[in-house]
Amino acid sequence: MTEQLPEGTDTIVEGAGVGDDEPTSSKPGSGATEGAFFERIEAFRSQGYDKAREYADIGKSKATGALDELLETINGAAGQIDEKLGAQYGDYARKAHEALGGFNDSLKGKDVDELFAEARALIAKAPAVAVGTAAVLGFVIARLAKAGLDEAKSKPSNDA
Repeated sequence: MTEQLPEGTDTIVEGAGVGDDEPTSSKPGSGATEGAFFERIEAFRSQGYDKAREYADIGKSKATGALDELLETINGAAGQIDEKLGAQYGDYARKAHEALGGFNDSLKGKDVDELFAEARALIAKAPAVAVGTAAVLGFVIARLAKAGLDEAKSKPSNDA
């Protein structure tokens, strides 16, 4: 009687599989200590994710709050634009207010995990746009930080 061999196998190698009956926990590099190690790694990963999610929630709240203030400013400016430049330009401000308000409302209504998923999908769909946007944002943030540092250096100190 011949043994059935897995497809693509020509012969049985004598001695193959000898010693594989040992329990996994007695092999070096495995067992209880390895399990504890991976449990700790998982705990750290979970803590890091929770902390990042907490910071993202705080950032989302700050961003929506800033957008609310910007919306109030745009809404107030629309009337002044009507008076100074005409109703057509005031309508542009109102349309911008509506669009920004819709974006702000959708941002408020989404969970941080949902926002991360959308960002991942956008990056996967258009990686060049994502890299370009990140570069522009980095440049703007660097310029703002530099301007703030330059301004802080130029102010006279009242420490006497």
